Formats: sequence, structure tokens, C-alpha cells
Amino acid sequence: MTQKPLQLGFIGLGIMGTPMCLNLIRGGHQLFVHTRGKVPAALADTSATQCLSARGVAERADIIFTMLPDTPDVEQVLFGDDGLALGLSPGKLVIDMSSIAPLPTQDFARRIDKLGCQYLDAPVSGGEVGAQKGTLSIMVGGPEAAFARARPLFELLGQNITLVGPNGAGQTTKVANQIVVALNIEAVAEALLFASRAGADPAKVRQALMGGFAASRILEVHGERMIRRSFEPGFRIALHQKDLGLALDSARALGLALPATAQAQQLFSACVAQGGAAWDHSGLVKALERLSNFEVGQKPG
Repeated sequence: MTQKPLQLGFIGLGIMGTPMCLNLIRGGHQLFVHTRGKVPAALADTSATQCLSARGVAERADIIFTMLPDTPDVEQVLFGDDGLALGLSPGKLVIDMSSIAPLPTQDFARRIDKLGCQYLDAPVSGGEVGAQKGTLSIMVGGPEAAFARARPLFELLGQNITLVGPNGAGQTTKVANQIVVALNIEAVAEALLFASRAGADPAKVRQALMGGFAASRILEVHGERMIRRSFEPGFRIALHQKDLGLALDSARALGLALPATAQAQQLFSACVAQGGAAWDHSGLVKALERLSNFEVGQKPG
């Protein structure tokens, strides 16, 4: 059954937000959008209506998505001057798909609830490619009724869609996801660096590993990036570094030790020190290469 067109808002039209917005438009919905700077060219010729503020989006849309870089950005868009909360009326739904801290997320949800509205935290995994193809994994925290209301829209954006628990649970899951991804990137980087320095062809090593127990999406996509030296961002190191900061801050509060996560964070920091904040996170391999004075794909001397 075709879903009835909805009045939707979308705030934050970056690498992820723009293709997600396009997928909602392709789903037949009317979009009201707001972003810092100009609306991307990909959206300029669509039916999307640009609003001058987050408040303007909330006044026009019944369900509003946000996709922003960090916790302070979300708070500002929600509750700052001309913020989204000022334009909300009872019954509306706010869905934050940013990757931010779990505890502030719970506070944001309580404040939106007091306005007679609903709130979902629904961070995603899958990168720019997943956003473009509508194949994102979506990790949701919030009430079941709000999740049921949003699910048809999530299905336009992703495939693996899970209600994990109450508000904040989606963000906790995303932090866990980013730990797994970072450590896998480091493992793939170390393996390909080792193989290359030992004289093996890293492309053929990757191909062989893809048929065994070491196979992973990280080996498939980011292993190829490391071999091809292609570090234009699907997901920037600076953003992954932010996510690991959330993991380590939360671990400290919980009394946990996450030594491998801390090590991956230091490697990201080394990349940033080399001017690599905007590299794709597969660029972590460059920090290991500098430590070893050897590059994946280089011929051993």
C-alpha cells in the first residue's frame, strides 16, 4: 500500500543528510529543509522548500528529521534562537539521526515530550553510500508508538531498522557501532600493511581474505580504499574521532576500560596532526604507515 504523502522537515544537508532527504522526496513526501549555507545543488531543483530557520521547518512539518555533526549542534537547532522547539505544536515528531551523546539525548527527549511532541534518536551506519542507496542501518531509541509512526519513513532510508530501547538507546548503540568499526579499520590497516611489507600483493591478500573468516564490510570497502589510496571522505576522521570521544567519556563515567578504543583514537589523532581531519576514516592506515615508514602497496626495498 502506498503511503500517504507527509509534510516532512529535514535540518542538516551534509554528506549524509542530502541523499537521505532525496530518498524521502522520492518516496513522495513534501520536504521543508534548512541548513547552514546554501542548499546543495542536488536539492535545488527538487520540490523541497527552503526555510530560513529550524523554527520555520517545525512550523510547516509534522515530522522533522535532524542530521547534524555533534551534540552542541543538535541542542542549538532544537532549543536555540529560532530553534525547532519554538515552532513545534502538540502531536509532532522529532527524529534526530545525528550521532551524539546518549545522556544529553535523554534530556532533549524529555524537553520535547513536555511540548506534547514525541522524540526518537535514530543514528545510522552505512556511510555516504548507504545514505545514497537507502540501505542504512538505523538504531532507534524511543517510544514504540513513535517508532511505528516513523517506520515507513525509515524504510525509505535504510534496511536494518531496529528499535533498541527507550530514548538514548539508539545513541548508545551507535557508539558501540563506532567502536567496532574503528577497531576493524585498524585491524584491516595492520593486516594490509603487514602483508605489503612482507612482499605480498595487498590487493590479492584482500581478495583471499574476503573468502574466509576475516571477511568483513570494512575489509571489502575500506581495504580497497587503502590499496587504491582513495581517502576522499565517505565518513570523515574528525567525525569518527568525535564518536570515539563519546565512547571513552561514557566508559570513564561507567568505570570501564576500553584500551583498544583508546588506541584507535590516538591513531585518528595522529592523522589529524598530519592534516587529515577531513580524510575518510580508512585513512587511519596513514598513521600506521608513518610509524612503520612504509606504505601499503609500496615495494619492499
